[in-house]
Amino acid sequence: MEAGLHNRADRGLSKAMGGALVDAVAMAVLLGVIALVLTSAGVAWQRTGVQAAIILTAVVSLQIFSGNTGIVSFGHAGFVGLGAYAVGLLTMSASVQASALRNLPAFLAGHEMSLLAALGIVVLLGIVVGLVSGAPLFRLSGSGASIATLALLIIVYTLLVASRDITRGSQPFYGVPRGVGLWTAVPIAAAALAFARIFRELPIGLSARAAADDERGAAAIGVDRRFTAMFTWAASIVVAMVAGGMMAQFLGAFSPKDFYFELAFTTLAMLIVGGMTSSLGALSGVVVTTVVIEFVRRIEGGGEIGGIVIPHIFGLTEAVLALSMILIIWRRPEGLCGGRELNLLKRLGLSRPPAVAAEPPPRTERLTIRAEKLTKRYAGVVAVDEASVELPTDRITGIIGPNGAGKTTLINMLAGAVEPTSGTLAIAGKPVTRFAANRFARAGLGRTFQNIRIFPRMTLLENVLVAARQVVPGLAAAEQAAMRELARVGLAHLADQPAASLPYGLRRRLEVARALALDPAFLVLDEPAAGMNPVETEGLMAMLAEVRTERRLGIVLIEHDLKLVMKLCDRIVVVDHGRVIAEGTPAEVQANPDVIAAYLGSRTGARVLKQTEQETGPSTTTGEFSHA
Repeated sequence: MEAGLHNRADRGLSKAMGGALVDAVAMAVLLGVIALVLTSAGVAWQRTGVQAAIILTAVVSLQIFSGNTGIVSFGHAGFVGLGAYAVGLLTMSASVQASALRNLPAFLAGHEMSLLAALGIVVLLGIVVGLVSGAPLFRLSGSGASIATLALLIIVYTLLVASRDITRGSQPFYGVPRGVGLWTAVPIAAAALAFARIFRELPIGLSARAAADDERGAAAIGVDRRFTAMFTWAASIVVAMVAGGMMAQFLGAFSPKDFYFELAFTTLAMLIVGGMTSSLGALSGVVVTTVVIEFVRRIEGGGEIGGIVIPHIFGLTEAVLALSMILIIWRRPEGLCGGRELNLLKRLGLSRPPAVAAEPPPRTERLTIRAEKLTKRYAGVVAVDEASVELPTDRITGIIGPNGAGKTTLINMLAGAVEPTSGTLAIAGKPVTRFAANRFARAGLGRTFQNIRIFPRMTLLENVLVAARQVVPGLAAAEQAAMRELARVGLAHLADQPAASLPYGLRRRLEVARALALDPAFLVLDEPAAGMNPVETEGLMAMLAEVRTERRLGIVLIEHDLKLVMKLCDRIVVVDHGRVIAEGTPAEVQANPDVIAAYLGSRTGARVLKQTEQETGPSTTTGEFSHA
């Protein structure tokens, strides 16, 4: 039944993709209307429109990468330059090459391609350049990666200057055919804008945005940050080099300094003004700043305005652009568009929530996580010391112990987030040889964190969709699976709300829904009741009990609330100073003197455990969820 539902869903568009396509068409139509208006204007305005369309393509390339990964890039201007020189060489006539580039290598000479053919070559070249430059770059993250992009800008500029036989060094590179006009630049800019809007909703775009919000949380649902960043980087470099190719045939002559700090600053400022996280922000930023720049340039050149003589003011354009960027960052950090896309379908009330997928069938086979003598050392500190545990599906296992006992480190090893110093781990009988949280998640292990790790800038549906897409083929089917999990935790009516707007208790539920969207064999919960009131805790545990019964998954629970643990768990593992000191049913653990002494101190522990035993009763040893 579920397979049939998936097949039917795959034949249609997902809600997000349908909205993205409508937005892309709307923005393309807007650019077309602007081009038509400029056609009837003077040559100067048409030239301004062509330049703005080319700059828009460059800004969109920056938005594809920085807007989705959260890594600010200073290097895209250099790749625009690479595209310009590549198209210049491929389209230049042989006679001009013979005089301007006398020492040009033979394999680069005499091609005389059309612009369209040259751009096709540039696309392929951009993929190669993106993969080669991205390989070392994405061993870094955050500010380190941003600084590395600045280094790439300097490296590209230096290479262009040093390659005199190919680029004429710092001298003007001239003789490029000027074949880019309004009706060449605008369609390409519209295509780039449409690609950026659609890319945001593709699985790779969703994963990149999730990793930008919380890298560890994204890894826990199967996202490989390096792969998504690399793919996004390569895609953005392709668009940047296409922008450079158009710029080459617009200018006709240029030099490396045209693709250095000034262009990097201008494109970044435009994107920040409009809003870095959306294609609409890229469009609005270019439109607004182009109008401002054109006005300021008329003042910068000096003259008389309203009877007032204004002298020539060198650098006024850059100063106004910088001031605009500072004001936007101060008053509206997410840009003029507030980080939002056009979302026409939603604004017109034509967007319908996705259907809810059917429940997955319960598991028929019993799987087990088996850890043998897992040890983790941090320098001279032993966090976990030869811990051996066995965690089957269709059972709920509690892991308890005092603060600092090593519970979270043990769970992190079981979830692949931390590689053990020694010991072995097997999942479903298969030994684990490579520890990586994203690999464990795709293998059937979902988890939540003690400190909630949701993606605050994404909607609730997008939060869960990122996880569902790892295991469900097709975006439409994945949306339906995500809605199923949101409905299960009571959040379906808030699917389009940003996750940042949720109160604490609902954030916990969202994190659980996201983990369940992986259709896991094991669900690992690190203090799920922390910070929740008794009513919220009772509701969450009842829901987990229901899921466990329906899907026959295994639940591993770290929790300090002894009453909750004794009431809910089939089996309990007690950890102290990194070692497993006891394991058994709740009744067996309650009666263990080592547990009382190590966990709470003998007198206090005896009193608390006795009280817990009286409240929960001996029936908890059966682990029946009807008591939850």
